[in-house]
Amino acid sequence: MKQVTAFAPATVANVSCGFDILGFAIDELGDRVRINLSDNGELKVKEITGDDGRLPVEVDKNTCSVAIQAMLDALGIKQGMDIHLYKGLPLGSGMGSSAASAAAALVAANELLGKPFEKKDLVPFAMEAERIACGAAHADNVAPSILGGFVLIRGYDPLDVVKLPVPDGLYCTLVHPHLELKTADSRSVLRQRISLKESVVQSGNIAGLIAGLFQSDFELISRSLKDVIAEPSRALLIPGFYELREAIRSIGALGSGISGSGPTIFILSKGKDIALKASQESKKVFEKIGLGVDIYVSEVNDRGAYLQTP
Repeated sequence: MKQVTAFAPATVANVSCGFDILGFAIDELGDRVRINLSDNGELKVKEITGDDGRLPVEVDKNTCSVAIQAMLDALGIKQGMDIHLYKGLPLGSGMGSSAASAAAALVAANELLGKPFEKKDLVPFAMEAERIACGAAHADNVAPSILGGFVLIRGYDPLDVVKLPVPDGLYCTLVHPHLELKTADSRSVLRQRISLKESVVQSGNIAGLIAGLFQSDFELISRSLKDVIAEPSRALLIPGFYELREAIRSIGALGSGISGSGPTIFILSKGKDIALKASQESKKVFEKIGLGVDIYVSEVNDRGAYLQTP
């Protein structure tokens, strides 16, 4: 086998209270990577489309090549590969754009190398790509993009990744305002210290959200979708955030929050009908403030990254 193409989905990270430790995957929306084996022993980023020429092709700066190089280093081998990246995700969107590229690249490269790694073992290599992309080797985007479903990062030293159950009928509405918010900028506004009271509140919400997923308790999920640590600072960078939250209360949505570092906003709902109503309310909010948006409605994707047939 000399050529493989893989797809990796967009993700929602943090999920309100789960800063850097919770994330889930979205259906259909994502990035594709095609990899060809070469005989020159070098990694090369041969082509990038869909990025308006903004992503680096240098192998030490591109998330695809950085992730693959980390995998090759772990194997202690050299292998030439030509990388073709097809971006389906906007940059700086808060939908795990850099993570999806790395995830797709790793799944494709792993296949070409004869599957030396299980999918879960690819996560640390993708984290190295995140370190290059945003300065922090976090796993709450790359883990769900590779593995699919709802994922908990229980710990980072050592890495401990846990897949969580997803209740039937849980839908996500993603609202992507037409503005870019770099992860590094969004992290820069975060407070370095929090109070004991805030820690207790946040811990309760994380535990409640996870318990709600296990018990398929949508009311408990709704009560737990509250972030007292990152959201208060980050929401100020996203026009329409609080207006949208107010608008979805009346239609029965479970709650909303910032997807990753923003500016995308996620809305969780019980059932597709409410998720579609949430998309309609979102359009109204952003029409009023004169900001364009892209809106996606999806179930949680439990498949994760996968190979595509030619």
